[in-house]
Amino acid sequence: MDAAILSKVNAWLDGNFDEETKAAIRELQTSNADELADAFYRNLEFGTGGLRGIMGIGTNRMNKYTVGMATQGYANYLNKSFPGEEVKVVVGHDSRNNSRLFAEIVANVMGANGIKVYLFEALRPTPEISFAIRYNKCKGGVVCTASHNPKEYNGYKAYWDDGAQLVPPHDKNVITEVDKITSVSDVKWNGGEHNITLTGKEMDAEYIKMVKGLSVYPEIIAKQHDLKIVYTPIHGTGIMLVPDVLKSFGFTNVNIVEEQSKPDGNFSTVIYPNPEEKDAMSIGLKKAQELDADILLGTDPDADRVGIGIKDNHGNWVLMNGNQTAVLAFNYMMEARKAKGIAQSNDMVIKTIVTTEMIDAIAKGNNIACYNVLTGFKWISSMIKEKEGKENYVIGGEESFGLMIGDKIRDKDAVSAVALLCEMAAYEKEKGRSLFSKLVDLYVQYGFYLEDLISITKKGMNGQKEIAEMMEGYRSNPPKSINGSDVVTLLDYEMREGKNLTTGESWAIDLPKSNVLQFILADGTKISARPSGTEPKIKFYFSVNAPLASAADFDKVMGELRGKINGIIDSMKLK
Repeated sequence: MDAAILSKVNAWLDGNFDEETKAAIRELQTSNADELADAFYRNLEFGTGGLRGIMGIGTNRMNKYTVGMATQGYANYLNKSFPGEEVKVVVGHDSRNNSRLFAEIVANVMGANGIKVYLFEALRPTPEISFAIRYNKCKGGVVCTASHNPKEYNGYKAYWDDGAQLVPPHDKNVITEVDKITSVSDVKWNGGEHNITLTGKEMDAEYIKMVKGLSVYPEIIAKQHDLKIVYTPIHGTGIMLVPDVLKSFGFTNVNIVEEQSKPDGNFSTVIYPNPEEKDAMSIGLKKAQELDADILLGTDPDADRVGIGIKDNHGNWVLMNGNQTAVLAFNYMMEARKAKGIAQSNDMVIKTIVTTEMIDAIAKGNNIACYNVLTGFKWISSMIKEKEGKENYVIGGEESFGLMIGDKIRDKDAVSAVALLCEMAAYEKEKGRSLFSKLVDLYVQYGFYLEDLISITKKGMNGQKEIAEMMEGYRSNPPKSINGSDVVTLLDYEMREGKNLTTGESWAIDLPKSNVLQFILADGTKISARPSGTEPKIKFYFSVNAPLASAADFDKVMGELRGKINGIIDSMKLK
């Protein structure tokens, strides 16, 4: 074993760690040296959003010690940042194994550092924690969750006083403070229990009241109250609020997928508890078919991502991708507000650079400003903060099944998204058509945009290195053509530079640095490459578009665009 790894292992065996942890280390020494090396070869990185990793013993794992040390560093930064002020935080957690344990450790360490803690009494959706930070005028917060990752994972999302995840300079400054905590002995583990207050139902009521206020057409819901809704929380926190929110909106025919209704950290009916995955939505799809429902919705374990199923133009149930869901939601919030007479002249919407450009076209058609930011809702929140008092934020979103409606929270919110998507379905049903018909009408009006995504996973110690080498290859030697179309523009967000590869002209990109590359082809195709910030993956996003003359041409043009994406994937040798 590498000497540096062995030194870390011995430090845990000799240090102030519990006997159960030491016994697990000794067991791995004899039974699985490779797994032991992976558990200790590095420190689990406190990234710009917090921690995420496989649970287990070791410096590269999510466990009570890595959570405690990270919290001590974050607590130190909070106290340094607000000298002489009362520092308050909110702490919440999802349904994952150990999430409650980790949340209580976070609360205890924060309390021991003199910080007042609002600890949710049981699991709650991530967006409610963001809302509670703002509502209680806190300086920060933590949610213990690994979002949609498999059951082996857990994580730790850190928030600032605006209810958003950390952005510069706080993200890097917190990392600096966390890195200073080199021993479990540096952690104040207890002694501040008097600083912890449990919160729950009273905050639920305020959150539900806020979400209900987002409704644009409650009178249409009253007419279509029996819209047949099927909802699955996929064993997560959505069950705590989604049924109550739908009831508050006035929907009376909500059918819960019982097999996935109970919070369960083992996610017993799925492998990936992610509404992006067809398998995760399959039980819900079956129920929707059996009931001949109007709409199917699913949320991930911490209820910040939403998936939607509807019937297509042939009456078959299909799952919308994140871009299609965003197109429907953005358009509804622009169109319905205008029809209702509540749109403002300074309305704005925000999306990320890898989200469909169809939204830009819809915003332009509605004479509404549309801003593009880096991937992640913290950047959407940062833009809201920048424009506060000057422009009116309406909706934001990204292709990874995330929407944020209204400015009372500052993270993606699947709970409010479920309610508004159901309202959209009711709005279209009142007009005698489906959400799918509406989507096709939008394609006819603005152009048919089709997107797809491929994630390539590189696990283990060499995974990150392989991903870095892939990105460097694309950056230093960009392809001259892809699928028979010339690459005309390279956008390098790490170098913050755009370049016309035909003329050599270059320009500055006015966004923070991010390891993202985008290739714009002569035929209007956009391809993005981005390493994941939370998993050992590199993601490739594909966006193609073509005119759609009429709804009757939908299947034909869809086939052509799908073939084009497949050609791009083959050309880039990504499968």
